[in-house]
Amino acid sequence: MNGSRLVFQLLKIVVGFVSALVLCSLFLTWGFFQWDLPEDHPAVWGAITGTGLVTASVIGSVVAVPAGLVILLAELFRVRSLLVYLAGAGLMAFGLWTLGAGDSQTGLRPGTSVALAAGFVAGAVYWGIAGRTAGSWRARPASGARETNAD
Repeated sequence: MNGSRLVFQLLKIVVGFVSALVLCSLFLTWGFFQWDLPEDHPAVWGAITGTGLVTASVIGSVVAVPAGLVILLAELFRVRSLLVYLAGAGLMAFGLWTLGAGDSQTGLRPGTSVALAAGFVAGAVYWGIAGRTAGSWRARPASGARETNAD
């Protein structure tokens, strides 16, 4: 185990998680409120940005444990596939979105596609910052063994 690589990877994990939350929330806010935007009104853009930042903290508090488990497993098993991060974040977003659905609904809630896309955005952002180098802090395999994921 390389200590300096571990510290750098932990820093990338934190920055990646926060960045993914912020961009996901801004995507959600813009996706849900774009239909009612007046032309170039700065107060509306300020409200959308403020709402997005508050939404990021709410989403972060709800998904911290499941996302932390996914990140931990990905680091331990050196999972670097973009598809895994997209699927994990998409499932978390879909689960959050359907969490409050009542029994009287017979289909997907309106806005499900926007929520799912926001999860995909979060997964892609996290992968771009930290996921593509997952497990890089761990010891290298013996020189005779082949590693499937190159750094």
